[in-house]
Amino acid sequence: MGKIFIIEDDDSLCRELAGVLSLDGHEPVTCEDFAKATQEALAMRPDAVVLDLKLPGADGLSICRGIRAASDVPILILTSSDAEFDEVMSMRLGADDYLTKPYRPAVLLAHVARLLERANATDSARIEHAGISLDVARAIAWYGGNEVSLSRNETCILAALIRARGAIVLRQELMRELWETDVFVDDNTLTVNVNRLRHTLERAGVPTGVLKTHRGRGYSL
Repeated sequence: MGKIFIIEDDDSLCRELAGVLSLDGHEPVTCEDFAKATQEALAMRPDAVVLDLKLPGADGLSICRGIRAASDVPILILTSSDAEFDEVMSMRLGADDYLTKPYRPAVLLAHVARLLERANATDSARIEHAGISLDVARAIAWYGGNEVSLSRNETCILAALIRARGAIVLRQELMRELWETDVFVDDNTLTVNVNRLRHTLERAGVPTGVLKTHRGRGYSL
């Protein structure tokens, strides 16, 4: 259970969301000033953030980017927008998950639980394959002496690929690993996360092509 910072402008929906989270044992805290949402989120030091994209006098994507620039707190985008652009941009700016309204409480709670589970992971083992080393708990990867920090989703994907040791990890398996389901997640969301991981690894000097895409099937190292 954790402290969840809610950035949502619809009062009735905000109360409903806070109630759902409270019933599940979480401590919901709501944003007081959307213009200062980034600062509030960082000062609050929550265990996760639930963020709407369409806010009065504020841009949810900018808030997402601002939070991610200073914190690794899990961010769940909860919005009425089902536009592919918004989902892709959210993931590129550092969101960990994306869910559209209207939401089903059980599904929302499953997404929040998964984010908190990954955030609180205590696995400190360093795993290696294809010249890439990964510290799962610290979300740091190394290649040829170069070090890069990873997002939680990037860490989860890379850990699954390293543990497969060259075998193909199916897309459905990765989606279940990330979100505990492959039913409520747009397939494109996984592609965005894998591409983010690919770019991060390239910053560490990992050659293009080490992370292989097997079209229609999955990925491997």
